[in-house]
Amino acid sequence: MQPTRGPADRRIAAPALARLVGRHGEGPAYLALAEGVRRAILDGSLPLSTRLPSERELAAALHVSRTTTAAAYERLREQGFVSTRRGSGSVSTIPSGPRPTAGALSLFSHDDADTSLIDLTKAAPAAPAQLHGAAMRALEALPRHLVSTGYTFLGLTELREVIADRYTRRGTPTSADEVLVTSGAQQAISLLLNTLVGPGDRVVVEHPTYPNTIGAVRAAGGRPVPVPVGAGGLDLDLLESTVRQSAPRLVHLTPDHHNPTGTSLDDAARARVRDLAARHRIVLVGDETLTDLTLDGDPPASFTGSRTQRGVAVVGSASKSMWGGLRIGWVRAHRDLVTRLATARAADDISTAVLDQLVAAELLADDAAIAPGRTSRLRAQRDTLHRALARALPWRVPLPAGGLSMWADLGAPVSTELAELALRHGVRVVPGPAFGVDGSFEDRLRLPFALPPEQLEEGVARLALAWRTLGTAGRRRPVPAQEPVV
Repeated sequence: MQPTRGPADRRIAAPALARLVGRHGEGPAYLALAEGVRRAILDGSLPLSTRLPSERELAAALHVSRTTTAAAYERLREQGFVSTRRGSGSVSTIPSGPRPTAGALSLFSHDDADTSLIDLTKAAPAAPAQLHGAAMRALEALPRHLVSTGYTFLGLTELREVIADRYTRRGTPTSADEVLVTSGAQQAISLLLNTLVGPGDRVVVEHPTYPNTIGAVRAAGGRPVPVPVGAGGLDLDLLESTVRQSAPRLVHLTPDHHNPTGTSLDDAARARVRDLAARHRIVLVGDETLTDLTLDGDPPASFTGSRTQRGVAVVGSASKSMWGGLRIGWVRAHRDLVTRLATARAADDISTAVLDQLVAAELLADDAAIAPGRTSRLRAQRDTLHRALARALPWRVPLPAGGLSMWADLGAPVSTELAELALRHGVRVVPGPAFGVDGSFEDRLRLPFALPPEQLEEGVARLALAWRTLGTAGRRRPVPAQEPVV
């Protein structure tokens, strides 16, 4: 039975679809066309809930007969990749099927003390050596705060000033009253969504994207609308048409070292999306949790631009650049929005822990001394993982210029099955569909390089064993993965 779907979020023109699918495989033209559309849906380059061109329009764009396009659409309907309704046209979908339940792949079901298991699910580094010293200095500074209640509704002034100074140095003049400290970046994202998005509101997200972002959109009652991120980065033309056609309340982007693809927006793209948000009067949220992790080339420009815009907010965090155990995040936005967020936050979490804020202030102020060692360590781990994958597996794996992970193209829709087999071989990975809105990316796998080189090499060796065990038979229909991911 075909799954129930809502209305189309956007429409793709026939020439654009023709360029996207090309010709896949051998044999009859209608089968090649159907395969091209199917692959585009599975790898996320053709988002779900996209209205496809008519059979006649696509036939003209491809210079084939209408019989060919009609047969291709019919095959896609049979496979569950296209849904056609009277008056609505043909819309891209994903086949229905059982969804994974908590069990073999659950990140919360294993014992972290099991040192025999290599965990490639967490894109998060170990703490820097300087953390202990920062904690000792924070303890020395703590007594002067003990005379207060300990509630810092906006965050400690000294931490907000350190964060504001970071943005000023990056080209966006910022004052402390334009910063709200939160208990991690995930709280910052959830707070923005819960404050600005109402039930049924559309929220544009990149595709693929960080799974917890998708979860936060849905928890706020919003409807995630995906825009593809390919090898060249975010599809800006499709972003603009999606905003124009779907009228979203908010757009969420990761402009720097995107998780999981590793791509970044250049200066022209940043300016274009800020202009898009201003013209359509929508809120643009930039997730900068990976901004400090540039490994090759120059650091990225400020996503906010050279001045504060009411409709642009950015989220930052100490979790990826410093340590995940330090639950410090922030929102940098117009002071009116900062005040609104602080007021809304009081319903769930009045304040962030003072001692954690003091430690974060020490670390962030000392980042110039911490960054070289962090960059050198992560670059070595990245290069080790990339070389090991090239030697052991036939996958296409682009080398990211920053961030904490790689986005591997497996060449076949087997990601969920591979993840299950890999666990039996002693390595844990998150299948590609966890990073999609609804079942895409069965041919992709995110591979973090946050572990030491020797563990990365052993993890790849175990993945290669699982891959050989997988073989080429018994492929299952792709199903969405629903795992919590770091």
